[in-house]
Amino acid sequence: MKISRILAVGVGLALASPASALAGKEDNSLVWATDREVSIIDNYYQNIRETVVMQWHVWDSLLFRDPETFKYQPLLATGYEWIDNTTIEFDLREGVTFHDGSEFNADDVVYTFNHVSNPENAVVTQANVEWIDHAEKLDPYKVRIKLKEPFPAALEYFATALHIVPDGHYDDAPEVTGSDGAAAKDYGSVAPIGTGPYKLEELEAGKRITLVRNEDYFEGSPKGQPQIDKLVFRTIPSLETRIAELMTGGIDWLWDVPKDQAEHLSDVPTVEVVNAPTMRISYLQFDAVGKSGETPVTDPLVRQAISYAIDRPAIVENLVGGSSEVIHAACFPTQFGCTEDLKKYEYDPEKAKELLAEAGYPDGFSIDIYAYRQREFTEAVINYLSQIGIDANLKYMQYKALAQLVWDSGTPINQMTWGSSSINDVSAITSHFFSGGRDDLAQDEEVIAWLNEADNSVDAEKREALYGKALQKIAEEAYWLPMFTYTKNYAFDADLDFTPTPDEVPYFFNASWQ
Repeated sequence: MKISRILAVGVGLALASPASALAGKEDNSLVWATDREVSIIDNYYQNIRETVVMQWHVWDSLLFRDPETFKYQPLLATGYEWIDNTTIEFDLREGVTFHDGSEFNADDVVYTFNHVSNPENAVVTQANVEWIDHAEKLDPYKVRIKLKEPFPAALEYFATALHIVPDGHYDDAPEVTGSDGAAAKDYGSVAPIGTGPYKLEELEAGKRITLVRNEDYFEGSPKGQPQIDKLVFRTIPSLETRIAELMTGGIDWLWDVPKDQAEHLSDVPTVEVVNAPTMRISYLQFDAVGKSGETPVTDPLVRQAISYAIDRPAIVENLVGGSSEVIHAACFPTQFGCTEDLKKYEYDPEKAKELLAEAGYPDGFSIDIYAYRQREFTEAVINYLSQIGIDANLKYMQYKALAQLVWDSGTPINQMTWGSSSINDVSAITSHFFSGGRDDLAQDEEVIAWLNEADNSVDAEKREALYGKALQKIAEEAYWLPMFTYTKNYAFDADLDFTPTPDEVPYFFNASWQ
């Protein structure tokens, strides 16, 4: 059995000053930064976009989904076969080693899937794993995966969300005591070990993570052989500081650069700015079920009024920019099952006022609205609400704290985002937020039933019809106000050969210095 080391909390590389940590071409390194404090890089136990990026670099999955064609290619598996609607078998690649030198085989796949599919092991995004019943070893390089019910989107998850860890990887995870006094295993603290093109060198929680090239990465991987020796992630809370360090050589690569800053940076000869679409969407979520208490948004008329009050096209044009588009359904337009054939809320402040009056709020009301990302977008929402008499108080938080608040006690209104883990199927978003789980603030039994049936059907037409019914009711009841698709403004050193992809994963293993 292969046992992993445990990360020592607080041990790692001290933050260097920009002058002593110049990035880039000279030493074949790449430094990237966001404002997120990352202490766990295992995406099973910390689901933020930064850990999704780490996942693709440190680990491999059974399959690889081409980011342009969305077709599946062999990765740790060399082939697969559906035996029946709930059984799939994978032939595994031989000659692959983990970062600790141990050989990859069927035991690792079986261990991984049996661990993550066990609800007691508390993988953060249960929707990614809850459809797996168990895994079986057929021979050293062949496994059988049994599903609980038919799940036609399974290959999407095998290719994007389910990385493989060594056999026994989580067995020695330390126990921690939760706020309720109960002891639980801290699986997120286990030192990351994968088969991927990069491996962890050092981690200073909340400040810096250093990955180094895996010199033994296997030939024939669709990811290719990494060209850059070292990837360094830094947490830099201030956008202004991040931009300044990009211009002075302290970092090499940024994303989520606001529209106005991107326009200024495009005039800098040493910086390249690229706007590219992503699968991420922005949405307003209303606490329709009253988890956070009896607030006006438990009334569908109020939710509809708010939906009519916000000029989403203006936000897209003036703030988001690029190829961003207004959306009307609780999904990303390319995802299987997504439809725009449903109730739409065009900007109509007079209708919004009429609906507020009908709901008993002719003079408006005060309410809290929560957000964690790109404050200016939520401030624009607040401005539109003020024009129909709603005084919205912004509660701006870190993502982790806000997500926990939604799970624990709900929020009256929140503006958040979701990237579906780049999975091109509505089960990764609509079903996640409306199937009765902890992120579901609607708890609509009819919607839950439709989504459950759709998620477990292998009939494509039936799935589309059921998803359409669910999305239509979500829109009619205004459980969400889908806002817009995200584009990302990337800004990076002009000597870096880097191409963004729509799945919102920067493939640094394909990047190189010119």
